[in-house]
Amino acid sequence: MPIDAVHGDDADFAAHLLATAAGPLALASADAPQVLHWPGRRLLVQRGDTELAMRDLDGEVPEVRFPAPWPRQYGEVAVSPAGDVAVFAGVHALRAVDPTGAVLWEIRHGCWSAAVCTEAHASFSEYADDHHHSHADHGSAAFSPDGKLLWAHVRARAADDVEEEWLIIDPADGTVLARADTMTVGSGSYHFPHPDPARMGLTIAQGEEDSPVLWGHWDGANLTVHRFVDEVLLAVSPSGEHFLTTDTGQWSLYLHRASDGAELRQLDADRAVPPLVEDRVAWDFEAAFPYDDIAVAGTEYYAEEPRHWVIDPRTMTPRGRIVYPFAVSGSARSAGDGAWYTLSKDQTSVYLWTLPSPE
Repeated sequence: MPIDAVHGDDADFAAHLLATAAGPLALASADAPQVLHWPGRRLLVQRGDTELAMRDLDGEVPEVRFPAPWPRQYGEVAVSPAGDVAVFAGVHALRAVDPTGAVLWEIRHGCWSAAVCTEAHASFSEYADDHHHSHADHGSAAFSPDGKLLWAHVRARAADDVEEEWLIIDPADGTVLARADTMTVGSGSYHFPHPDPARMGLTIAQGEEDSPVLWGHWDGANLTVHRFVDEVLLAVSPSGEHFLTTDTGQWSLYLHRASDGAELRQLDADRAVPPLVEDRVAWDFEAAFPYDDIAVAGTEYYAEEPRHWVIDPRTMTPRGRIVYPFAVSGSARSAGDGAWYTLSKDQTSVYLWTLPSPE
């Protein structure tokens, strides 16, 4: 969607509500719902302590619930585009399950706990009551758009040194197809699928001064990993040609070329967005890239009324603030197919938004 067809410069943008989807689990024992997306597919997922609930936002698949092997504070989870497999990325293992809870495969790895733990725990019950395990760091996993590859960031341990690896796994049987040392010591990580199933983005949190963006490519035989910048990956454009980052201080937004990681343009928050008070303006650690020529980035994530802005990536200039018909909370997050999503004020539902087409 050409941005000039929607509004001129320095205008308010009226967000158009596409859909509202309520999270199926109660927040007392579950995280807020989120949207996973791939080209042509959107899933609503919500992680609870005892189960993972999944709903197809396109309405093609009924709601599915996966029994969880451990409570939600013990890691992250990935869901296949078909919605038939969930992979729980835990403190000690990657475990793939089907909706009945049957274990399809499991890959054990080094412990994500900050405390020294060299044991190859065979079951969650062995460390369920340990404080360090319940407050451990975490890796992550994500499926390629075609569902044929699973990418996973895990921890390995060699002697007294902590090492981390990026794995490519055949999700059908858990075969590790390739692995690469990430040369990181992360506290958490997040994957960003690329439209090309052979490519994947990964951002790894290593502290206030260091958060590398890794870009992986699988040619069917070898995994090639490039470390592009020490910034936080926010979103990938629909074409996959560009990605958006911010620095760990949240001072600026940066547009990069995905092929080689080159920085093309940047947008400083204090020059682009008027402050609400005397405090400085900071970009959120999440953003959306609904069109190749439109990005949506937010400020004041924790404020009563966060502000979201339409950014023109061709020039990295703000074109105006997004106006919602009712209150929302949190960041703008990618929802694929020309859309982004926000949470409701009580964080029990997601709202899918787009910009209205020109008449």
